[in-house]
Amino acid sequence: MQQLLHRGAAVTQRRTEEILDASWDDLKSFLACARYKSFRNAAEVLGLTSTTLMRRIDRLEERIGCRLFLRDQSGLTLSDEGAAMIADVTEMERYAFNVFRRAAHSSSDTAGTVRVAVTEGPGNFWILPRLIDFQRTYRKITVDLRCAMEQADVAKLEADIAIQLEPPTNPDLIVTKLGRLHIYAFVSEEYRQLHGVPSLSELRSHRLVIQHAPQVDDSAYARVLGLTSLEGIVGIKTNSSIGVLYAIERGAGMGFLPTSLVALGARLVAVDLGVHHHADLWLAYHKEFRNSDRHKIVINWIRKIFDPKTYPCFRDEFIHPNDLVPLMAGSKENYGLEGFAAAHPL
Repeated sequence: MQQLLHRGAAVTQRRTEEILDASWDDLKSFLACARYKSFRNAAEVLGLTSTTLMRRIDRLEERIGCRLFLRDQSGLTLSDEGAAMIADVTEMERYAFNVFRRAAHSSSDTAGTVRVAVTEGPGNFWILPRLIDFQRTYRKITVDLRCAMEQADVAKLEADIAIQLEPPTNPDLIVTKLGRLHIYAFVSEEYRQLHGVPSLSELRSHRLVIQHAPQVDDSAYARVLGLTSLEGIVGIKTNSSIGVLYAIERGAGMGFLPTSLVALGARLVAVDLGVHHHADLWLAYHKEFRNSDRHKIVINWIRKIFDPKTYPCFRDEFIHPNDLVPLMAGSKENYGLEGFAAAHPL
């Protein structure tokens, strides 16, 4: 009897060691499959083949002794055991990112790199011109500026600081509102001379230039314009806000842009349709960076250059584009669009 108990304890010990030996890669694979609900989509995000990913899940299921997913033609669904496990593995992921974040940014030195992710328009037209002056002052800080419409996940180390259109809900992040972008309709002077300034009742006889990107709601254009759809009037659709500006300036049609661009010198004609749209800008960073001098410097600088008291274009209340021009004369003089490729089309 004693021998049987000893043998049973040894088997239990081996089983425990096998479970604890489960690879973090396998656990990450489990999270990706739970989030994307298919092997193909999760494998694409992880940079793996579907076969490799399925092997990882099979190995994890074998080690913990239960099925984690129900698999059918519609995709992957968490089993009861998988659903019970998801919160713990998510917490493990959170702590793993904290370990790497502390290791990479434990120094309070003002020297080093700070990665900033921002939507394309504010990044290229607002932050970048001012960043040139910033780097002249802070020579030891490298700001790695990523301008893209895909939202970066600060909690998962995709960026140190993010400026985005939706506030994240992760409790580990500090989130503050920077200001508000007011979006208005514009055409070029050339378009106005050839086709006139569009009105709401005449939109079907005009062409639109619209931006299609992950953080831009495609249906918002039709909603703002009071149309059931934009079918038949969209001439150009692009994921690039720079592309939208360039196309409008070249006379491709009417499009929607932040009112700040006119104040910065873009050669555009405001189209007074009686409607406009807005999008709030949110600053997000991990609470760990409160102890990093270089991150604090960049965060305070970002807050300063988006301060609505200094820059009226970011106020909550709407100011007509033409009225913004005299209010932001200093911004145009120091950081205007003179010299940008789209400012004076060839």
